[in-house]
Amino acid sequence: MSDRPTVVFFPEGAFGPTNNCVGIGQVLRGHGARVVFVIEESFAGNLAAQGFEERLMRLGPRPEVEEAPGQFWKDFIRDTAPVFRQPTIDQLGGFIAPTWQALVDGSRYVDDRLREILDEVAPDVIVEDNVVGFPAIARSRRPWARIMSCNPAEMKDPAVAPAFSGYPAADRTSWPAFRAEYERTHRTMWSDFADWFRERGGGELPDLEFIAESPYLNLSLYPAEVDYARQSPLARTWHRLDSCVRSIDAVVDLPPSIRTGSGRLLYLSLGSLGSADVELMQRLIDVLGDTEHRVIVSMGPQHDLLRLAPNMWGAEFLPQPAILPIVDLVITHGGNNTMTECLHHGKPMILLPLFWDQHDNAQRIDETGFGVRLPTYAFADADLRAAIDRLTTDATLAERLRAVSARLRAGPGTVRAAGLIERLAAARAPIEQA
Repeated sequence: MSDRPTVVFFPEGAFGPTNNCVGIGQVLRGHGARVVFVIEESFAGNLAAQGFEERLMRLGPRPEVEEAPGQFWKDFIRDTAPVFRQPTIDQLGGFIAPTWQALVDGSRYVDDRLREILDEVAPDVIVEDNVVGFPAIARSRRPWARIMSCNPAEMKDPAVAPAFSGYPAADRTSWPAFRAEYERTHRTMWSDFADWFRERGGGELPDLEFIAESPYLNLSLYPAEVDYARQSPLARTWHRLDSCVRSIDAVVDLPPSIRTGSGRLLYLSLGSLGSADVELMQRLIDVLGDTEHRVIVSMGPQHDLLRLAPNMWGAEFLPQPAILPIVDLVITHGGNNTMTECLHHGKPMILLPLFWDQHDNAQRIDETGFGVRLPTYAFADADLRAAIDRLTTDATLAERLRAVSARLRAGPGTVRAAGLIERLAAARAPIEQA
C-alpha cells in the first residue's frame, strides 16, 4: 500500500447508503486517501460534484429514457406500493421476496462489470454498503468492509424480532409464524442465488442470508441507546458507528413566516421513495396544515402533484443535515439514515413505516421512548396532533435526547469508520474490537 491508500465505496443505489458512505469518504479524503465511488449510471455526476472519483455500472439493462438518480427503485416502489397497506407477514411474499429477487438479479447482472472496475482501480480496501453480496468483491482477494446501514435485526438472533416484521421485543408470540413464512417465501430463491454465488467465487453464504459478514471488518450503523439486547454477541470484527452524518455546506433559506412564526417547527420527510406515495403525502400535508405549527416538507419526486398549506414550505430535494438541527420534531418513514440522523441531532420522531426495515426502526424508536409509531395508512388525525404535542412538550424526553445527541456528536461515526478502514488498508488483516 502507498502512503495514499485507495478506497472504493460501493453503496446500494439509494440516497441513504450513498450519503452514509459520502460522510466516511469525506473524512478519508481529508486524510489524503484516494476515494472512488462505484455507482449506478443514474447517479453519474452526483459524487463527482462532491469531489470524488466515479466508476459507473448498471444493475440491469439500460432503459429507453434517461433515468433520475435511483429511478429503478422509485419505479419498483411505485409499482408495489399497494402491498404496504398489508400486515408485515403478508408483505413477505408480496414485497420482500420480489425486492430480494430484484437485488439478486442486480448482483448477477453487474458482477462482470464490478470485476472490471476493481481490477482497474486496484483498491487497497473495498467498502460495501449493500444488503446483497457480490462475488466479485470476495473474488478480488482484496480486504473489504461491510457496512450494515439497515436495522441490525438484519443480523439474526434468537432474542431479536424477525427482520422486516416490526414486531415488539416484549412479545414473541408472532415470531415463529413470521420466520416460517420467510422460509417458505425465500428458500428456493436463496438456494439458487447461493449456488451461483459460490460458482462465481464468492464463497459460502450463511443459511437464508443474501450477504456474508466480511472476514476483515464489519460496521454497524445504529446508536447503542436503541439497539437490541442479543442472546449471542456479534463477531469481534463488528464495530458500532452509532451514527454517520455527512457534512454539507448548504444553508436553508426559510421564508420569514416559517422561520419565526408561531407553533413548533416540524419536518415532514418520507424519504426519496416513500414520498412518491402522493395520497399518503397529501393526507399528512392536509392534517398538518390544520395545526398551529410550521412545517418544512421534503416533497420528493412527485412534488408537482402535492399542494402545500399556508403554514408550510418545501421543495423536491432538501439538505436534510442542514434542516434537522433547526426543527423541533421529525415526521418520518423510519429509514435508518433519517432515524440515526434524528438521534444525532436530538430530535423526537413520529414514525409512519412503509417497507423493509422501516417497520423495525419505527417499533424500536417507539418501544425505547424516543418517538411514537403510528399506523401509516390508518392513523387518526387527532392521534397525529396529540403525538406532536406530547413529544414536543416532554421535558424528560428532551433531556434524554440531548444526552444521546451529545454522545453521538462527541464521537462521530464518520471519523471512527474512516479510522477503521485506514487500519484495514494498512494491516490487510481482520480488525477486531479491543
